[in-house]
Amino acid sequence: MAVDLSFLVVNTEQRELLVRGLDAIAAERAAIEATGLTTEVLVLDNASRDGSVGAARAHAAVDRVIVNDRRRGKAENDTLLLQRAAGRYGLLLNEDSELRPGATAALVEALDADPEAGAAGAQLLRPDGTWQPCAWRFPTPATALAGALFLHRRITVQSRGDRTRRVDWAQSAAMLVRTEAAAQIGWLDPMFFVYSDEVDFCKRLSLAGWHTLYVPSAEAIHHEQLSTGAVPERRIVELSRNRDRYMRKHHSRLAAWAVRWLTAYTYLVRSLVAVVVPGHDPRRYRRHVSATLRPDEGEGLREAAYERNKGGARL
Repeated sequence: MAVDLSFLVVNTEQRELLVRGLDAIAAERAAIEATGLTTEVLVLDNASRDGSVGAARAHAAVDRVIVNDRRRGKAENDTLLLQRAAGRYGLLLNEDSELRPGATAALVEALDADPEAGAAGAQLLRPDGTWQPCAWRFPTPATALAGALFLHRRITVQSRGDRTRRVDWAQSAAMLVRTEAAAQIGWLDPMFFVYSDEVDFCKRLSLAGWHTLYVPSAEAIHHEQLSTGAVPERRIVELSRNRDRYMRKHHSRLAAWAVRWLTAYTYLVRSLVAVVVPGHDPRRYRRHVSATLRPDEGEGLREAAYERNKGGARL
């Protein structure tokens, strides 16, 4: 049966954060249904071993739990949820995203008011409540140059202001998607295991005549487990790999080459500054430099998932 809104959560080994996020969804669901809209809640567990499946099945807000028997990438998991969803809108959420009161209603209102919008991203908050950048211009040599000149916050970041506005792309940690638009462009590209998947998704929406919105009145706390958790080496490799994959998919070889070198230069400068600035690790910035210049080398999160699926290293 068709519904108005599907809450769609992907969880990977984060039971406590998952339950916290589902509690927030329960409150949002009650508020949305009080307006007459119908909803459902789907959770996809990405082959967790920490009791997440049982916690999801036991939660009163959850209608259906999909269990992966193998660890899969974010784009593939988000696509599966969107395909299984009965809602005309699907609210993609990470397990580490916690909706603030009224966020869902604000996102729905934004898409209802703009029939040409294919997606709408919430304003993400750090756990301390401060805003974090969550919408940007599409990556190009120009945005890479802005980064090299340390003008990215002024030129590239688009999540600013207190009004709903068009942006190039928004982070998918809390993104409402028009399922009709997602189906039209062939969902998310599974070649992006994680990182740049939503950039490519929003780019293809744009090429198909849709656009993406940034909705500052919709807020969600983002605990950033994926970006700050374990295995930083593999995360750096995956980030660099998929940045380059996006450029090669949507731009020329020359443009991809320019972005590599400008981005590497930016990280090199940061590594030098980190030597004298407390709280920064110059070695990590240097690893970004090498991974950016050689994106096809090293093992990323995709390889870590393969190892885990074979019974080896865990993510």
